[in-house]
Parts: sequence; C-alpha cells; structure tokens
Amino acid sequence: MSPSPLLTDLNEGVLTLTLNRPGKLNAIDNDLAQALLAAIEAAGGNRDVRALRVRGNGRAFCAGRDVGAAPTERDLVLVQAVATALVQLDKPVLFAVHGWTIGAGLEWMLDADIVVAASSARFKLPEASLGVFVTGGLSATLAAYAGLGRAKALTLLGGEFTAGEARAWGLVWQVVAPEELEAISLQTARRLASLQPAVARQFKRVLNQVGLAHFDRAIELENQAQRTLGGEPGTA
Repeated sequence: MSPSPLLTDLNEGVLTLTLNRPGKLNAIDNDLAQALLAAIEAAGGNRDVRALRVRGNGRAFCAGRDVGAAPTERDLVLVQAVATALVQLDKPVLFAVHGWTIGAGLEWMLDADIVVAASSARFKLPEASLGVFVTGGLSATLAAYAGLGRAKALTLLGGEFTAGEARAWGLVWQVVAPEELEAISLQTARRLASLQPAVARQFKRVLNQVGLAHFDRAIELENQAQRTLGGEPGTA
C-alpha cells in the first residue's frame, strides 16, 4: 500500500497537515491536492480545530506540480480549490516552509495567513519560462504582499530568491534556523489557536476582504490564462 500523501495530527487545537511525498519533494499530484482539499474542508467544520498548520516532509516544502504526468483540467480545478479553501477557511492558517518552495507550492504558501520559513528555504516562480501561467490566486496575493512591480519581476523573470529576501518583501513573517522551524511554527500556531475563534474569524475575514478584495477575480483570470496558454495548474 502506498503511503498517504498527506499526514494529519490534531493537538491542542492545532491541526497539522504534512505534505508527504518526500521522494518527489512533495510535488503536487491529484491525490495530494484532493487530500489537502478534503482536510481543509473538514477542518472548517471541526470545532476542535482552531488553527491550521501546513508543513512538508523531507528535504523540501513543495517543488510545485508533479510534471511526471500530463496536466489535466482536474489538476487546475483542484489546485485552485485548495487555494480558495485556504483563504476562505474561517480559522487562521500558518505555513511552515523549508527547502524548495516552488511554483504551486509557493502559490499555496501565499494563501496562508502567516508564514514561518527556515533560513534554508529557496523560492522560485518559473511558470513564465515554461510557457504556463500561475495559479493559487497569486495574481492577487503576490501583488498584495510584495507590490505590483516586484510581482511582475518575480513572475516574468522567475529568478530564485532566499528566505531573507522573501521576508524583506513581505512574503513571510519570520525566518528561523532550520532546526528551529518545527518548534517555532508549532508555538506560533498554538498562539493562533489560543485566540477566541470569533475574534480570529473576524480579523481574517475583514483583512482578506480589504487586502485581497480581488482574490476571486484573480482565480477566474488565472483559469482563463491557463486554458488560453494550454497550460497546467502549477509547475515543477
């Protein structure tokens, strides 16, 4: 039996979801995307879950879409559904990232409310060089966090950047030593879980409605661009 592509653990109000395809650097396939979507949706209806933490198993957080299989319409639907579920979840979401965080993995990261990154993390958006378009609402999130000019440069040029640069540009909240990522991200998630649920819900809802007012439109336009380019939902 193949191992589950997603591991789950609920402790002290924090639901930790671990991307579990370490041999593929947690590259996204349909099974992983479907499992992640189902877990996020279930968390929304579980009163015992007060905060969500997403992490990756192995040497990387996520190397983008698994390009070992030809892209399908289902890929696009699932990747965009995960992004929307993360933004719409009425509970705070924290991502703990390390190693390579590329393409769709980075796009999902920016759908989180707070990101803690290991200093070893490396980021890249290579879609333009591959002739495909971005997903995950990145058209809205990247500009909101980093500014429109930097968003254009990062997507069109597709260069690699570091955790320190990501923090300076507003893409991550905190950079920590790799050996401290697990403890610090869990401690931060527990702080989020300690908030009154109604308070956390309203802060996330209002801030997203103002700061990401065009998120739904971004998803729609990304879908159109993907199909126009004959592309795929995410990249390696």
